[in-house]
Amino acid sequence: MVCCDSSLYPYSPSKVAPIILLVVFLASTAHHIYLNIRYKSWRITATLPWGGLLFIVGFVMREISAFKPNHLPIFIASTCLLLVAPPVYAVTNYIVLGRVLYYVPYLSPIHPGRVISTFLGLDAVIGAITANGGARIASPDASPSDISIGKAFLRASIILQLISFFLFVALEGFFHRRCIRTGLTTDKPTPEANKQSKKLRSILYLMYTSSVIISCRHVFRVVEVFQGPEGYLAAHEWPLYVFDGAFMFANMLMMNIWHPMRYLPNDNKIYLSKDGVTERCGPGWVDKRAFILTLVDPFDVAGLLMRKDKDKFWDHEDEHPIVGQEMIGAGKGVGGNASAA
Repeated sequence: MVCCDSSLYPYSPSKVAPIILLVVFLASTAHHIYLNIRYKSWRITATLPWGGLLFIVGFVMREISAFKPNHLPIFIASTCLLLVAPPVYAVTNYIVLGRVLYYVPYLSPIHPGRVISTFLGLDAVIGAITANGGARIASPDASPSDISIGKAFLRASIILQLISFFLFVALEGFFHRRCIRTGLTTDKPTPEANKQSKKLRSILYLMYTSSVIISCRHVFRVVEVFQGPEGYLAAHEWPLYVFDGAFMFANMLMMNIWHPMRYLPNDNKIYLSKDGVTERCGPGWVDKRAFILTLVDPFDVAGLLMRKDKDKFWDHEDEHPIVGQEMIGAGKGVGGNASAA
């Protein structure tokens, strides 16, 4: 039921639900700030508290909008904030998977540093399409044709976002399959080897679960856009609080409990030896190609076709010091100063 004739909502917006979600997101975000300080992982997981802050402000705006349902600027602010916050968690997954690939470089199908640049680049293109579509619809001088084109852009952007994220999950699955084939994620006979195996399994399962949660939210938005403003999802309030609220909080809470930096070293030069037990500090992954080529061809397909030899530093692991025994300098172990993602 619409709360008043001039309301921007097709229902009477809840005044309680935004407060509940505001409180739980505030608590989770505060804990994530603490975890970033504890693990010194701002360059890796700063997007977790950042996404939480977007939700906090978004639900504050939503609460104000519930009392002023005909106030357009507040309505737009709350809607936009709740739309842009979930993709921030996707960026967290990009960065964390890149760190996993740095940790097991010999099984990585892509330069680890290109995970974030490739998928974030795709997100930037999708964001530009979204902005173009939104601008066409929101323009006061928009013709019916402009509005129709704007809606088409929004639909395309949401579908592309979903495709991009499925490609990310496929990349993770491909890497996981390699881990299984080499036995890195299977149970080991010794406690130390089993510890490393469990760490890898835990971080991969964490990424899978987060990916499923975020994908469910993307599917919700796709269906909502295609149903249109008269559709069931847009005409009812509970789907927003389930998919943009409860699902995203579940993702935050999961990262509170199983924070990615519990399983990964801070320094991307630290990698796991092929024995699945020993951690060593190598020179790091070096791609001698021009930076633009690494963006255009992150899988180095051209190099594979031309059969160019790569500098596989992990094949000379005896030359690299074991972490905890021969480390030189501070901040190169787990919990040390974070290096660039």
